[in-house]
Amino acid sequence: MTLQSMTGFARSDGAIDGATWHWEIKSVNNRGLDIRLRLPTGYEAVEPKIRDRIAKLMSRGSINANLSVARRAQVSDVRINQAVLDRVLELATRLSHNTGAEKPRVETLLGLKGVLDVVEEADDEETLAREQASVIQGFESAITGLVTARREEGARLKQVVSRQIDEIARLANVVEASPSRSVEAIRRRLAEQVARLVETGQGLDPVRLHQEAVLIATRADVEEELKRLAAHVEAARALLREEGAIGRKLDFLAQEFNREANTLTSKAGDQEIAHAGLALKVVIDQLREQVQNIE
Repeated sequence: MTLQSMTGFARSDGAIDGATWHWEIKSVNNRGLDIRLRLPTGYEAVEPKIRDRIAKLMSRGSINANLSVARRAQVSDVRINQAVLDRVLELATRLSHNTGAEKPRVETLLGLKGVLDVVEEADDEETLAREQASVIQGFESAITGLVTARREEGARLKQVVSRQIDEIARLANVVEASPSRSVEAIRRRLAEQVARLVETGQGLDPVRLHQEAVLIATRADVEEELKRLAAHVEAARALLREEGAIGRKLDFLAQEFNREANTLTSKAGDQEIAHAGLALKVVIDQLREQVQNIE
């Protein structure tokens, strides 16, 4: 299985025995797998098969599958409700005898509610079974289209994410190669800070001053952050080479990228590293947005 996006859309249409059906399936982001089906009355039996099929093909995403069916016109028959007609005739005869009124005409009798029944011929089980089989086959076509759409979008996402990871690596290299991280540059900055302290005229313990200078230098060093960023870059590249759902793992790595970038920026000792740190945070935010779309 190649990398898949969680967004996609597909449809399929078909007809059998005079009935037409139409499937529409769309998928959007979701932390887990959420399947929502809308099926017309009489198609409840196909729901378990559809849910099972979706679950086998996808592990994340909010899936909405809608089925609409236009049934052929049913063959109807008109029948006389003999019991009702007999009762109406009995009442009409009695009324005519008691009042001398003319007996009702045939068309009048047939127009009375309940005398005529319109009966629609129901589909037999074999016909219904053929319809359901055709609908399920149509669903297979639609779900295949959705998987294809998610994979195509996943291929585009993979390229975008790869470029973003490469940019993170490049910015980390900029920080690592910055002249401000050299021993001489660090010594010079510390000397300037010490000089400002000495100018205050306060008595300073040389030993304590040396210890504080070492502590400042240690806190300002971003070597550990750079090493972790490099490790995360390799882990992300390895994930992109894997098969299956990697969205959650990439999301976790994006959070780790962001944590290291925040620490690196807060430790920035000069303008160049600060600018690179801010650029890192921008790229990582973009990465986190894209990763949300990956299954």
